[in-house]
Amino acid sequence: MLFLCYPKCSSCQKARKWLDEHGIKYTERHIAEKNPTYDELKVWYQQSGLPIKKFFNTSGLVYKEMQLKDKLTSMSEEEQLMLLATNGMLVKRPMVITNDIVLVGFKEADWEGTLL
Repeated sequence: MLFLCYPKCSSCQKARKWLDEHGIKYTERHIAEKNPTYDELKVWYQQSGLPIKKFFNTSGLVYKEMQLKDKLTSMSEEEQLMLLATNGMLVKRPMVITNDIVLVGFKEADWEGTLL
């Protein structure tokens, strides 16, 4: 299991604590230091069944500075995935990825229902 996080993010800290408390083994990856690639994002997006917008950190500074709220609607999915691959701080976190699961953001009930 891959756990993508930003260590200073409070949601990521809660998610890590939850994984540890439930004895779930994972490989941690710092999302800003090792940004997800376009190919990874494309696979995760297709596997998740979620709308592409769910992969954006809409509350983040980079998202706001780039004024993406208005720009994303005119971009193709391909362009949005390429944009996400340019900066880990644009990507919603934390994320948990396995061979058949992609969880974006930390909602304890969702994680419990999916991972336990």
